[in-house]
Amino acid sequence: MAVTTLDPRTALIVIDLQKGLLAMPGQPPLGGVVRNAADLAAAFRRRGLPVVLVTVTGGAPGRTEQGRVPRDLPPDWTELIPELDAQPGDHRVAKRTWGAFPHTDLDAYLKDQGVTQVVVAGVSTSAGVESTAREAHALGYHVTLAVDAMADREAETHHHSVTRIFPRLGETGATADILSLLDGAS
Repeated sequence: MAVTTLDPRTALIVIDLQKGLLAMPGQPPLGGVVRNAADLAAAFRRRGLPVVLVTVTGGAPGRTEQGRVPRDLPPDWTELIPELDAQPGDHRVAKRTWGAFPHTDLDAYLKDQGVTQVVVAGVSTSAGVESTAREAHALGYHVTLAVDAMADREAETHHHSVTRIFPRLGETGATADILSLLDGAS
């Protein structure tokens, strides 16, 4: 489903575009993803709409078979990449799970702001972005996914999320489509 509409109180949620995570081995080239996420953030700010910048601060306590986040993280691990141009009015969320809602104030913040729809972008498509989108959908938000403002370490997991999962959760589309809707919402 293409992006057809944005509610008057739509928030942007940018997942894990932070120095430590993007410096990990195996990360795909993110030039276009970063540029698109930054363009979305700037547009949401211009319209006076909430921008939520999410960072992961470590792993959840449960066991997994795959490697975990290293215990000794570099000091700048959680710093947002400068291209996002984080502003004092942006809402920050620090998480320890894939999704941005559990054990954070995100749902309360969005409800306090009167938000009814979220646009989700960031990394990784099949983990942080997908989990946050699923949680937002379960909480009753209208969900839009900016598919060219997200990436995954593996092309096939990105493709699976974008083509199989996201259409069940909401609308998917390109940054340009979302920006066009924002520009038309006067």
